[in-house]
Amino acid sequence: MCSKPPSALSPQPSALIKLAIIIVSWNTRELLRRAIITAQESLASSDIRYELVVVDNASQDGTPAMLQVEFSTVRLIEAGSNLGFAGGNNLALRALLEAEPPPEYLLLLNPDTETIGAAIPILVRFLDTHLDVAVVGPQLRYPDGSVQSSRRRFPDRGVFFFESTPLETYLPQNRWARRYRMDDLPADHEQDVDWLMGAALLVRSAAIRRAGLLDQGFVMYSEELEWQQRIRRSGVRGQGSEQDFPSAANRIVYLPAAKIIHHEGQSSDQAPARRYAQFHQSRLRYVRMTLGPPHALGLWVFLLLAYGTELVLEAAKWLAGHKRALRAQRVRVYGVFLRALLRGPNRT
Repeated sequence: MCSKPPSALSPQPSALIKLAIIIVSWNTRELLRRAIITAQESLASSDIRYELVVVDNASQDGTPAMLQVEFSTVRLIEAGSNLGFAGGNNLALRALLEAEPPPEYLLLLNPDTETIGAAIPILVRFLDTHLDVAVVGPQLRYPDGSVQSSRRRFPDRGVFFFESTPLETYLPQNRWARRYRMDDLPADHEQDVDWLMGAALLVRSAAIRRAGLLDQGFVMYSEELEWQQRIRRSGVRGQGSEQDFPSAANRIVYLPAAKIIHHEGQSSDQAPARRYAQFHQSRLRYVRMTLGPPHALGLWVFLLLAYGTELVLEAAKWLAGHKRALRAQRVRVYGVFLRALLRGPNRT
């Protein structure tokens, strides 16, 4: 069914609904179809009562019509504009958490995912039996079956310079990036982590009510880091009675027994230059929030110098006739990013 406009959204009754799955989509109709089908298949043999909610961020590819025709049981919320990952999820979270009673668990699922087997019931049962856990996430896999990095430690200062920047290109095994991505621990073992990538996150509704919604100041990227940091800090680990644990839970757990395919980047590759700029602008905002304006200024200067150098190098390679199509694309991407960056370190 199609929802009312966002301004008129009202809580929907969710009696006995244990799980709500939220998928935020923007021009990902074909990917979204597969995400919905595999999520439904994952739950088909379980006794878990669930609701599936799709927030459409003003897609132009016929997504709402496809949902209304092919998935009549899916609740559709049309955002009216592109609210990004945080804004789209918050639109659904508000409506779901205001329901009486609200779902016990909320699964934030990317539209470019395919659930493997009973992954969703495995995640749900884990929260059922681990009352001090606030967030649990699956092992993410690439379509070829290889493991996708999704476990993270909270970043230290070096991460912002050596991970996902030109320095990592030249020093791919640097200690800051490896520690940040938890490369020192096996990916096939259940483990506590600081935070998990946001492609598939099962979260207790009690933890969300305690910590708050996603920060919509992050249009894309870093929002799940900041959110899980709040969830970790707002819980009281190891205190209170057993009944208190769901509201005080703050552990975040990586559970490789549950596996989900993630077509990484497919839902955001439609505008690569903008995505590139948003990634680093979100990082600047996170650094400013957590480390302070002087650190954000230092990172801003570094990014200007690093990517300015890369732009010059790519332009020189283009002039030399080396893989000109690739060089032209990189020059465009770096150019858009640098123009956005030149607005200043506080324009996020």
